[in-house]
Amino acid sequence: MQRHRVDGQPAFVLHAYPFRETSLIVEAFARDVGRIALLARGARRPRSALRGLLMAFQPLELSWAGKGEIKTIMKAEWQGGQPLLSGRALFCGYYLNELLLDLLPREDAHARLFSVYAETLRRFADGPKESDLRRFERAFLQELGYGLTLQHDDEGQPIDPARYYAYEIERGPVRLQAAGDSALAVSGKTLIDLDAGDFSDPRSLLEAKQLMRTLIAHYTGGKGLETRKIFLELQEP
Repeated sequence: MQRHRVDGQPAFVLHAYPFRETSLIVEAFARDVGRIALLARGARRPRSALRGLLMAFQPLELSWAGKGEIKTIMKAEWQGGQPLLSGRALFCGYYLNELLLDLLPREDAHARLFSVYAETLRRFADGPKESDLRRFERAFLQELGYGLTLQHDDEGQPIDPARYYAYEIERGPVRLQAAGDSALAVSGKTLIDLDAGDFSDPRSLLEAKQLMRTLIAHYTGGKGLETRKIFLELQEP
C-alpha cells in the first residue's frame, strides 16, 4: 500500500490523549479531510517541536503521512489569531468538539462546517451566546445530511407563525391544534426564526434549544453528552 502524505492542511485539535511513554494520539478536524486520527510521535518529550502546539481551539496547519487508520504528524504550525478560550467559552468549545467526535465520520470532508466551526470559536472568544450554539448545531446537522425542514409542514403547507407544530424526525413539522397537544410543541415563529438564524426573540431561542437537544439526542442514539452533564452539575447549588 502506498504511503499517503498530506501537506499544509488547516486543522483544529478536537481531542488528544497519551500514547505509550512519549507520544499522543490526536483527533483532529481538517478542512479538506474531515475528522482524522493522527499520531504525534514524541510530542510529550520536553524538547519536542510539537509540545504545546497541539492545543484544542487553536488554528493549526498540519502535515501528515501514513497508510493506516492512524497517520503520523510530520509537521505542525500554529496559525494564530484565535484568543485562548476560558470559562463558559471553553466549556462551549468542548461541547462543539464532543458533537464532532460523536457524529462526524472519519475522513469525510466538510469544508463548510470547518468554516462555521472556526467562525463560532472566534465568536466564543468575544463571549459565547446561545444563538452561536444554535447556529452551529443547525449547520452541523445540515452538513451531516440531517437538515431540518423549516419552511413548510408535513403536508407541504407554509409554516404559519401563529400556529404550533410537533417536529417529528421523519416527517418534519406536524401542525397541532394547540400547544398542549405535544410534549415538544414548537411555534411556527420559532421555526421561521430558526430558518433565518434570527434568535432575537427569547421564546424562539428557548424553543430552538429544546428542539436541537431532542434532535441531537436522537442522532446520538440517546447518549447523554458529557459536556451537558458537567454543565448541569456546575449549575447545581
